Amino acid sequence: MISFEANEEQTLIQQSVADFAKSTLAPRVRQFEADRVVAADVKAGAHEMGIGLMGLPEACGGQGLGLVTSVLVEEELGAADAAASFGLPGPGAFGRAVLELGTEEQARDWLADFAAEGGETRFGAVAWSESSPCRDRAGFVTTALRSDAGYVINGKKSFVTNAHSADRFLVFAQVEAEKGWGGIGAFLVKKSAPGVVVGARHDTLGLDAADFGEVSFDNVAVTEADRLLGGADFTKATLRFFAKQSLVVAARAVGVARFAFEIAREHCDTRKAFGKPIGHFQAVAFALADRHMDVESARWLVWKAAHAWDAKLPEKEALIATAQATAHALEASMRCADECVGLHGGSGFIRDLIAEKLMRDAKQLALCTPTAEQLDQVSAALDLGIALDPALVLPTPDVQAIFT
Repeated sequence: MISFEANEEQTLIQQSVADFAKSTLAPRVRQFEADRVVAADVKAGAHEMGIGLMGLPEACGGQGLGLVTSVLVEEELGAADAAASFGLPGPGAFGRAVLELGTEEQARDWLADFAAEGGETRFGAVAWSESSPCRDRAGFVTTALRSDAGYVINGKKSFVTNAHSADRFLVFAQVEAEKGWGGIGAFLVKKSAPGVVVGARHDTLGLDAADFGEVSFDNVAVTEADRLLGGADFTKATLRFFAKQSLVVAARAVGVARFAFEIAREHCDTRKAFGKPIGHFQAVAFALADRHMDVESARWLVWKAAHAWDAKLPEKEALIATAQATAHALEASMRCADECVGLHGGSGFIRDLIAEKLMRDAKQLALCTPTAEQLDQVSAALDLGIALDPALVLPTPDVQAIFT
């Protein structure tokens, strides 16, 4: 029997987060946008509800509720303010990366204190992207060279989400130059470590309340214990991390699409022309119908993919479902937001209305995951039995700048 219904616990959590998003995030969207940060009282409220801890295992102080619950929550946040969802406290992408790439001991050591006192101000960050590709070889410009005590990291990372808020980073760097993308490694680094410098904050098109910036590493020493090996296959573990992180972003995109559709429908039901609501004209009605299909189809694909991971279905099946869900959700979000602006006419481009922000946020969200083309590459490689070449299936700087 196939069921697309959330269970009782998931439904209660979803409703609680929806109420929080509507009462706390939505009314302050423009404030967060202007301040370029989520207010401290909102962060505290989110932490008290455990929003950032739901996906963490119980051994790390979380609730261990799985990816389906996470995407339910993230859609509700995205339907209020997708930017704010990036700025709420918790391990976020950092936590997902540590869980995929690290050992149980590393996960406990680096993630447990997110649930402890002071967690409402605690963030982690993943330092993956670089502003330009390496010119003389494949791989990262940032290096992690072996030393007597472990490794020494040098380089600069860009587009790091929560760069200025985080007190710890998971840094991807080149360990073996001759192996290109097959020779990268991941390292746990504290912000307080000598040589770590957080640089400029990026001015982005959308998601203004999210903090994206640069982080430099100047002879930063780390031990062997700080390296995450990714189990038996580092490339596959990294791909799993990006897949699960992509679903979180995709769920936020579904929220943006839903928000855009809802306000477009309301506008078309109240704005009149020639004596009747503009939504009664066929062209407008058909546009709304198509966008409604976008929202519904994107949501079910995201749920299906999240369920594949939670149910521990074959990894190939889960990765294909994730690639399809993410690609569709990002495109659906942009279509819904663009249509929302267009259906509002000239007023859709004015900042008095929320429509223009939704379009900017939707465009920015598409840079927070691998591209649709890379996701298609993942699907094709798995379907055709092609080896998972990290240069093709990972979001390398050669292809795009990813905000993660």
